[in-house]
Amino acid sequence: MNFKRTLLIAALPLAFLAQAAHALEIKFADIHPAGYPTVVAEENMGKALTKDTNGELTFKYFPGGVLGSEKEVVEQAQVGAIQMTRVSLGIVGPVVPDVNVFNMPFIFRDTQHMRNVIDGPVGDEILDRITNSEFGLVALAWMDGGTRNLYTKKPVRKLEDLKGMKIRVQGNPMFIETINAMGGNGIAMDTGEIFSALQTGVIDGAENNPPTMLEHNHYQNAKFYSLTGHLILPEPIVMSKITWEKLTPTQQDLVKKAAKAAQLDERALWDKKSAASEEKLKAAGVEFITVDKKPFYDATAPVRAKYGAPYADLIKKIEAVQ
Repeated sequence: MNFKRTLLIAALPLAFLAQAAHALEIKFADIHPAGYPTVVAEENMGKALTKDTNGELTFKYFPGGVLGSEKEVVEQAQVGAIQMTRVSLGIVGPVVPDVNVFNMPFIFRDTQHMRNVIDGPVGDEILDRITNSEFGLVALAWMDGGTRNLYTKKPVRKLEDLKGMKIRVQGNPMFIETINAMGGNGIAMDTGEIFSALQTGVIDGAENNPPTMLEHNHYQNAKFYSLTGHLILPEPIVMSKITWEKLTPTQQDLVKKAAKAAQLDERALWDKKSAASEEKLKAAGVEFITVDKKPFYDATAPVRAKYGAPYADLIKKIEAVQ
């Protein structure tokens, strides 16, 4: 009896070791700081997956861009050094041209239209196109990256006010051309460089959503926020294909389900954060300017014409979504 019990106790550490050997640690990187809606949703998703897989998948989070810029993180995910990340479509566009349909200016009528699109067949179709490309990443779900508006040192109340202004954009030719079409001068640079570029006058403004403007302290040097709504960008959660192929089919299903749950979780967090950020920006002296969007929409028609041709069918599907 005692002999058997001793054997059982001796075997216990081996069982734990076997479990640990099978545990896969997922490094999850995000350029946004801790507490940001995407980061909180990613943490919730990780906790759910650790529980659902009985500890077979564990998560470590690297918010605040500590593992590099988005481009650097994507490159590390492609070789399996980082397992998961949320990535802006601006980075994906040059490699997977199909996602550029979402990057086109004014492709979505408003936030609700964008959400109805990503929650339906078109959203899944674009995720599949990323996964089945040469990008080396499996696209699992969408995060709401908010509505991008202009924020500048001098007010932009009408299209003409933007003329000649140097505006930071993500490094995607379409984004540069969008600003240029509106009369500005699109300048590509990493998020981390914007603060000092605004401070030193290298740029006259940037374009992003209220939480990003607030969290990265850009409002300290840009006091005017013009509600152009030229881009409403969903952003995919992706997993390194190298990591994905190490998962069992059951684990893959669990990861997909958890990512789709994170899609809705982040949205609720986003709406709360966006409203709170807007209040804080106003309290810090930022003027929110309502503009007539039509001249901005009309000015960017050549960009949609130039880039939209290959996606005529997708655009029809997007426009048909109510």
